[in-house]
Amino acid sequence: MTEKDDIHHILKTCRTVAVVGLSPKPHRASFDVARYMQAHGWRIIPVNPVAAASGATILGERVYATLLEAAQHEKIDLVNVFRNAEDVPPVVTDAIAIGAPALWLQLGIENAAAAAAARAAGLRVVQDKCLKVEHAIAQ
Repeated sequence: MTEKDDIHHILKTCRTVAVVGLSPKPHRASFDVARYMQAHGWRIIPVNPVAAASGATILGERVYATLLEAAQHEKIDLVNVFRNAEDVPPVVTDAIAIGAPALWLQLGIENAAAAAAARAAGLRVVQDKCLKVEHAIAQ
């Protein structure tokens, strides 16, 4: 499978997306991409421990404390990561633990070891691309 195949598969089959690191600040790229995805029919599950502790809502939904908690509430098709590169390995571990089929490391995040671990566990992995841009191109 090529990355292009993975992108195509994700865009065609994933509809419930856990966005890890989603910020409630409108100027953040993560918020803009999540709004775009939501406008195109994707169900967004925000995952942000800091906002969750404050009881914040993002895109009209309660923010889950962890990816593992979010997966207890509904099936997640894609884990979309906006965290810092050093935060990626624990997110990948959680994505594997919940049985997520796909992982998208977004906007400059690249972690080859974490991506390899996700692929070895059977996840489709895309790195360092903007889902908003790729989604628009795939239309």
